[in-house]
Amino acid sequence: MHIDLYIALAGLVVGFTVGLTGMGGGALMTPILVLLFRVQPLAAVSSDLVASFVMKPFGGAVHIRRGTVNWTLVRWLVVGSVPSALLGVGLIRILGHGKHLQDVVQGAMGAALLLAAATIAVKAVIGLRHRSHEGRSAASSTPITVRPLPTLAIGAFGGLLVGMTSVGSGSLIIVLLLFLYPSLRASQLVGTDLVQAIPLVGAAAFGHVLIGDFRLALTLSLLVGSIPGVYLGARISAHSASRLVRPAIAFVLLASGLKLIQVGNIELGAILLGVLVVGPPLWIWLRATDGFPLRPLPQKVHY
Repeated sequence: MHIDLYIALAGLVVGFTVGLTGMGGGALMTPILVLLFRVQPLAAVSSDLVASFVMKPFGGAVHIRRGTVNWTLVRWLVVGSVPSALLGVGLIRILGHGKHLQDVVQGAMGAALLLAAATIAVKAVIGLRHRSHEGRSAASSTPITVRPLPTLAIGAFGGLLVGMTSVGSGSLIIVLLLFLYPSLRASQLVGTDLVQAIPLVGAAAFGHVLIGDFRLALTLSLLVGSIPGVYLGARISAHSASRLVRPAIAFVLLASGLKLIQVGNIELGAILLGVLVVGPPLWIWLRATDGFPLRPLPQKVHY
């Protein structure tokens, strides 16, 4: 069976980024397959979901061993996400056939990427406020009170999006959980999200294998690169590196999402330029407002 080395290399880069930052790979790998390798959108979604289902248990097992999984949250999320993921797969088949189906999937994927980029920005602001609060008061260790219906709704919404686009099992669900449970520790947030994503992605992958456009060679090419990439990224992951990589990822997701929804090149350039001009000063102002001014450059010592 033919392994595409270029796709394997892309899988290595995406896997490394996932290991480094903890972000889901679907938001990066699927648009790369569509925009750079010209893979049909439905085939890209199907193959990426199957590859993700193979990779997710690696990260989930680490958090299970460390005890950073809230199993009550996992159960309610899965109750909503698994049937919703299967519904998402069915919807893309109902909404179109042939080229129209590919256009539907591409448009849904573009909207999901824009939403993922927005959630990364929101998560950064919430994280900044949370660190500022922790700096002023001791962190609470009180167990959270699980809210079943809102948690189930988060799972259902995330599952629908994953079933249609393969995007959302990491970036979107984790931010919605952060809104609903602001006192949940970061390690529990990531661990819970990783473990609930295993049955979610598994259900979506199963649906796509049955009625999607799954391509085994494409999936194997992704796995050849992404599995060692995740391992390497996790081994050298550092908080400072993640802080630098995450804004770049959000920028790439924004550009990819706009391209997938057919935004013209001139409009695309103007939007991205505006983000580059306005984003950094806005972030500096937010940090200063929450008590995190820029660190001054070290002074030279004269002997």
